[in-house]
Parts: sequence; structure tokens; C-alpha cells
Amino acid sequence: MSMSRRGLLLGSLALLAGCSTSGRNDSTNYAARPDETHPMPAMKLDKIKAEFRRTEVTYDTNHKAGTIVVDTPARRLYYVLGGGKAIRYAISVGKEGRELRGNAYIGRKAEWPSWTPTANMIRRDPEKNRKYAGGVPGGLNNPLGARALYLYRGGGDTNFRIHGTNQPSSIGYAMSSGCIRMLNHDVIDLYSRVGVGGKVFVIQA
Repeated sequence: MSMSRRGLLLGSLALLAGCSTSGRNDSTNYAARPDETHPMPAMKLDKIKAEFRRTEVTYDTNHKAGTIVVDTPARRLYYVLGGGKAIRYAISVGKEGRELRGNAYIGRKAEWPSWTPTANMIRRDPEKNRKYAGGVPGGLNNPLGARALYLYRGGGDTNFRIHGTNQPSSIGYAMSSGCIRMLNHDVIDLYSRVGVGGKVFVIQA
């Protein structure tokens, strides 16, 4: 192989390596979490496509470090690190989640949140949701999963959330009936990185 071809090949491989670090820390990222209020087992990596696993990627953006960017059409969420880098997470977004666009901020945060269906959810599917009208306590079977970030705009709750899920198979697909779902392990990681008041920007098609 000539030096020019070899240099081109090595340069291409280096560029690809800089785009994603997936696979290096997957066993740690998705390990069991016995320290949680509701202890979590390890996620089975053979059940999560590599493309849906949390990873650091090259990400050019004008948003400042610390911003959450929700790319609804791509079903990806980015936590901007700055310096052309971000943490990429796979998400699931339903019809309601596709109604939010533009700027928002984190109005409050909750660990192992309780869940109560909204009036719209009960009206849309009363057979499924009315039985939960009194609320569901936090836990592994709760639809909001391990953490929730409540999105506000102009001082008011938008009724949109970034949250975990008790249906990990929905991640990466347009299967959520409501807001923005993440794997429980991933939403715990994101939750640890952001504070109340943190900026969120939602991209729609």
C-alpha cells in the first residue's frame, strides 16, 4: 500500500473513531444499580442496539454547553458538552411529544416520580387510563421510570417531560403515547448532568 493511500485510510479511521465512542463503556453505562431507591438490574446489551446506546459523539451546534437538544425526527437527544462534542441518547417520542418545539427549560426534577394521566389522556383512551386517575407511585413499573425532567416555558408547565420508561423496547422508535422517553439508565445519567433552569431546545420536522 502506498504511503498516500495508507495515510488516507488511517485518517478516515481516526475521523470515524472521533464520531462515536459507543462500545467502550457500555457494560459500565448499563450495569446494575443496587444503590437506587428501587434497585435496577443491569440492562441486557443484546437487547439494546448499539446505535441506541449512550455515547459521546462529534456534534457541531451553536447551543451552549449544558443545553439539551431534542431531535424529534431523528429520535435522538443530545447533551451539549461544548468543543464540538455531545452525549447522544436514543429516545422515543409520541404524538404529544411532536407538538412541542423550540425553547423550553427544566422547571423541576424528580427521582422515581409518581405518574397521573392527564385529562387529555383519559379522554383519548378512557379504558386504558381512567383506572390510573388516582396516580401511580414511583417504581420500576411506573411509566415515568427512574427520573423525570419537567419542561417549562414562560414560568408555566408545558406538561411535557423527559423521563425514563418501563418499556425499554420502545426506545429509538415512535412508540411513546406521550412525552420524551429514555432508557432508565440514560435518564439517570442525563439527570445528573442538568439542573433546574437548564435550557432545552426541541427540533421538529
